Amino acid sequence: MPTAATDMTDEQRKAFVTAYLKAFDNGGTGHDGTPVLDFFAEDADFFFPKWGLAHGKPEIAKMFGDLGGSITSVRHHTWAFTWVLSGTDLLAVEGTTHGEHRDGPWRVGQPEWGAGRFCGVFEVRDHLIHRAFIYLDPDYAGGDTARYPWL
Repeated sequence: MPTAATDMTDEQRKAFVTAYLKAFDNGGTGHDGTPVLDFFAEDADFFFPKWGLAHGKPEIAKMFGDLGGSITSVRHHTWAFTWVLSGTDLLAVEGTTHGEHRDGPWRVGQPEWGAGRFCGVFEVRDHLIHRAFIYLDPDYAGGDTARYPWL
């Protein structure tokens, strides 16, 4: 359960999450050299579809390693983010991406039903991410079509 916002403003939380996503886009390093794992609390929880729930920085590092083995590059379109702010430590961001997966490239809207849209729910306090749940279709290259007759 998120706590009342006391140590950071909503704008600071937005900037922190944006810096984290830019570090992820930059191969795991922030513009100031901060490793992406340093954005997380030691006991943070991170959920990613088809991977599951990682608890703590060692499991998050494993998850990032697993995901990094399949994604060559990713760019979050930070200029087009839609934020949902709660006035507490919890915030959500809806956004779009493009990039290269080992199975091929993706770009939001190409095709419209394909990868590239995401929603992330974050709990940020004390200038650390304590919870990150990412919701997206991890079929970046759009290869899983046989199971969906409308495609």
